[in-house]
Amino acid sequence: MILEKPFADSLDAVDRMITSSEANGTLLTVNWPLAWLPSHRTAKRLIAEGSIGEVQAVHFYDGNRGPLFHTHGKVETSPTTEDKAASWFYAKEAGGGSLRDYLGYGVTLGTWFRDGGLPEAVTADWFVPEGLEVDEQSVVVARYGTGLSVFETRWGTLSDPWNLQPSPRCGFVITGTTGSITSWDYDVEVTLTRGNGSAPEHVSVDEIAFEDKTALANVVAHLRTGRPLDSPLTAATSRIGHAIVEAAVRAAETGHRVGLNDVGGFGQ
Repeated sequence: MILEKPFADSLDAVDRMITSSEANGTLLTVNWPLAWLPSHRTAKRLIAEGSIGEVQAVHFYDGNRGPLFHTHGKVETSPTTEDKAASWFYAKEAGGGSLRDYLGYGVTLGTWFRDGGLPEAVTADWFVPEGLEVDEQSVVVARYGTGLSVFETRWGTLSDPWNLQPSPRCGFVITGTTGSITSWDYDVEVTLTRGNGSAPEHVSVDEIAFEDKTALANVVAHLRTGRPLDSPLTAATSRIGHAIVEAAVRAAETGHRVGLNDVGGFGQ
């Protein structure tokens, strides 16, 4: 089974799905479209090769102009506050808002870059415009044993990154013990800085194998050959990401730091 991101609307629902799939021998996976971008896959390869040492921090900024900025056929519109308030995208009960839309990308791929590393706690704030139930902007800080990682989400960028990168650019900056990698969404190269005053290297993105281009291709290859699933696809990695999202929502709602164990983030 391939679910489109996000995993579910609660960590309890995530765990029920995992338990059910295990009991019935069903493969459960979650598709995170950003995980298939050549830029981020190249970044992961460079990390795995030790190009920047051990990952210490991840900075993520992502979003789009907003879910109502274009309709079917990509016909552009100019949604009013009333239009937004009437849409399920902006309904709190439906899990609307930029945080729930985009944070999962950042923290799930961030977990992938860290080979599964978990944060200790999360702090967060969001901006909910007057007349709306949910946020159009959020900033989330995750505290790891190696330092802080920052994840920002935005509905209201000046352009959609799949057409034209806005400013700030959408994507990742990954810092390690000996260098850093800048990996923008949809870009044709990543920037590798090895530290010690060395000049940045512009690395062309890898030619991606067919089975690593989409969730479906990856799952089919796994079922046919036993090839390991790509990490962001797995229920285990996606569960970590969802736990961080749940902690961030609670932190934004309460104004307090939230430990991952406070939301059931450590194991089932």
